[in-house]
Amino acid sequence: MPPDARVHTQAPQGAASLQMALLPLGLLACSTSVIFIKASQLHPVLLSALRLLVAATALLPLFVMDLKRHGSAYGRDDVVRSCLAGLVLALHFVSWIAGARMTPAVNSTLLVNIVPLVTPAMLWFLVRERVSRSEWRGTAVALLGLLLLVGRDYRLQPAHFSGDLVCFGSMLLFALYLVLGRRNRDVATLWLYLVPLYGVAGLLCLAWAVFAVDLRAEPWSVRELGLAVGLGLIPGVLGHSILNSAMKHLRGQIVSVANLTQVLFAGALAYVLLDEVPVLIFYPAAALIIAGAVIAITGAASADTR
Repeated sequence: MPPDARVHTQAPQGAASLQMALLPLGLLACSTSVIFIKASQLHPVLLSALRLLVAATALLPLFVMDLKRHGSAYGRDDVVRSCLAGLVLALHFVSWIAGARMTPAVNSTLLVNIVPLVTPAMLWFLVRERVSRSEWRGTAVALLGLLLLVGRDYRLQPAHFSGDLVCFGSMLLFALYLVLGRRNRDVATLWLYLVPLYGVAGLLCLAWAVFAVDLRAEPWSVRELGLAVGLGLIPGVLGHSILNSAMKHLRGQIVSVANLTQVLFAGALAYVLLDEVPVLIFYPAAALIIAGAVIAITGAASADTR
């Protein structure tokens, strides 16, 4: 059956309900990545490679088990689709690191989180999934909260234009990565899709690090390796696995809007673990982001779930 025909199958209601319940846990796990990154002294590209390879290695037994069970339903096209998504993820990591260093933090934060603005077009072109009115309303409210949080400090200057452009491109890559998870939901199991994806992305980042990083000068230690393992297991294995699973069973725009709550989780974790006190505007912004996610999610019951 052609991929375009297979991706439109109806998700079982029980699976969708489970994914809706797990999604906050996945987003919380993803939001811990900033804590690990701030604590680590390894080069960001090298750290990205290690986190991806740790995730791929940890999930490899599940891949082998599912391959034995579903080998007849798993073919070359499925491998290619995982590898293409892995390439997109690797390019997102590399471009995000490069762009974040070329522009103020507030600029990069805003640009990388406007994913819900572009996913509707990608969902339509790649999956033929229309965004419902309630999802558009939720998107608008949540993005208003994001703009309230970081938009007041956004600095549009010629010196930052290149960095802003790279961050915008990185945002498009992340949106494409999410939508590919939706399009590729017909791969036999989640692990048959994710493990090659993580492996390819990790190897590409590692190759980039070999050419761009002086590996002998890196601060190798048990602590640094522990942080890399934690980054791979918590945001990688737990967070991104739940995020990709949600894209298989839930409407794409719902996951895209809900992903904005990572900003709130990260802010709360930074306050507890790093003593970074949020600015006063964080609280009304948080209320708007949460309200937007709720509007989008509660409207899903009347939307086409295919």
